[in-house]
Amino acid sequence: MRVMSSVHTARGIVSVPIKKRSILARPRFWLALLLSLTTSVLALTVAFHAYIAWLLARPIVAPLSSNPLEAIGVPYEEVTFPSINQTSKLDGWYLPAEGATRTVIFSHGYGANREESWVPMYDLAKAAHMQNFNVLMFDYGFVHPEQVATGGVQETFELLGAIDFIKQKNAKQIFIWGFSMGAGTALGAALQSEDITGMILDSAFILSPDTLYHNIRQHADLPRFPSLSLIRMFFPVMNGVNMNQIPYEKILQNTYKIPMFMIHGMLDEKAPYEQAQIIMDNQTAQQPLSKLWLLPKGHHELIYSVNKREYLQKTLSFLEQVSRTRIPPVKK
Repeated sequence: MRVMSSVHTARGIVSVPIKKRSILARPRFWLALLLSLTTSVLALTVAFHAYIAWLLARPIVAPLSSNPLEAIGVPYEEVTFPSINQTSKLDGWYLPAEGATRTVIFSHGYGANREESWVPMYDLAKAAHMQNFNVLMFDYGFVHPEQVATGGVQETFELLGAIDFIKQKNAKQIFIWGFSMGAGTALGAALQSEDITGMILDSAFILSPDTLYHNIRQHADLPRFPSLSLIRMFFPVMNGVNMNQIPYEKILQNTYKIPMFMIHGMLDEKAPYEQAQIIMDNQTAQQPLSKLWLLPKGHHELIYSVNKREYLQKTLSFLEQVSRTRIPPVKK
């Protein structure tokens, strides 16, 4: 229907059509549309980064596939013990060696369980047991769906709980053999415990802003800002733990009093090998038994699988050498 307007002229009153202004020509329409689109993009961006923060704490972990008796022919005990802060219960296997007072605690990585099949952990547990070491293989709390991975915060309390459990087994020497985040967790635990005799750290991963962003970039080409800030902001909201609780700066700067054997590949796509160099540079002057084995073609946690004989020779020799030269006072 046409809208008409009456106009008075010399000839009388004349009706003329009124031109209706299109909504698309109105500035307010475009401003409202722009604001709506901007708000939608911001909401999606925030939700996306909140989801990443939620996802990081909930890795998919495969169920156990075997046990030490079936996999390597070693008798074992089913054990359960609390974290040192009494907030989680840990399940594991204790493999006693006859007459042994030395124990190796295996500290598995992110997204794995105590078997850590890609290492594989059973092979190393058998090798340590054959050298007359007791062995503890246990699951960190995040293995269970109702718990979350915290980048080493809660995991440190859980590893300290494992150490406390082994002390109750009358161990006189306690070694930690850690992988990836499990190695980083061992470094965090060693800041608090005087009961560790020595550590083997394979592909050590220490969660920091740099390593977090480095790993995010492996999966999505996101800008450092604002992605990193948003993920760190949402992590405590979604998971109850603040990433600022991870003592990554102290770990990188600390001079540890115990021997450590660090193993790292220069092609590690998850944990930059430069961190291992920084940590080791702080140790060797004060602790002559500490050493770094850096492999130019090594990848993350895959060093044993392609260098089995040399890997076992170096790691077991380190355990024996430290055992002979250190008589650690494990406190009751």
